[in-house]
Amino acid sequence: MNFELLLKLSIALLFGMLIGIDRELKHKPLGLKTCMVICVASCLVTIVSIESFYKFATPTYNAVDPMRLAAQIVSGVGFLGAGVILRRQNDVISGLTSAAMIWAASGLGIAVGAGFYVEAFIAVILLIISVNVLPFIIKAIGPTALRQNDVSVTIVIEANYQMIDLITEMEKLNSKGKRDLDLRITNIKALENGSQQLNVTISTTEKRYTTELYNFIRNIEYVRTVEIQQLSGF
Repeated sequence: MNFELLLKLSIALLFGMLIGIDRELKHKPLGLKTCMVICVASCLVTIVSIESFYKFATPTYNAVDPMRLAAQIVSGVGFLGAGVILRRQNDVISGLTSAAMIWAASGLGIAVGAGFYVEAFIAVILLIISVNVLPFIIKAIGPTALRQNDVSVTIVIEANYQMIDLITEMEKLNSKGKRDLDLRITNIKALENGSQQLNVTISTTEKRYTTELYNFIRNIEYVRTVEIQQLSGF
């Protein structure tokens, strides 16, 4: 067996494993096995594409593109990426980072298959840093808005109460002397039994637990039901 071919596939496996471990640690839908398969397969297709050029091209027929097969990997992997992008009921899109990492894993495989070992190594290090280190540094030194989490809250209140009463009550969650909680009403609906449903997006500091918001709202006297869902945050 060609030693260089084995080396390329092994390096691709290693880089795919590094990307996969990062996703597994965060319990994302894109896992270890998926990343390794994508990276190794991309490397193999790139090798086949390049070697086919040298094997089948002749002095009279040399119009073969050595990267033709590799170019199709990028569009083909896009279908896998689309599979991990989810749209929730509240129109929030999730899974974009995982989709991007799938695309990156294929790019690493192509780079290794084409013989760009150093470039691929630097890229995988930068990828891991970009999703694990830089976001927290930026949050630490950046604007306050970067340190806030968004939650979607669906509240059903009894018919005899005004929604302004609920908003006024929820404003009490703000700390004394500062406004660290922002309320945005996204939808209001009257239910058949006379109750009212209010959909609110709440932006608050990441130090505040979602359970704290839930318990506070649930304990308001005229609130019948509460449903809360995390929208953003690390």
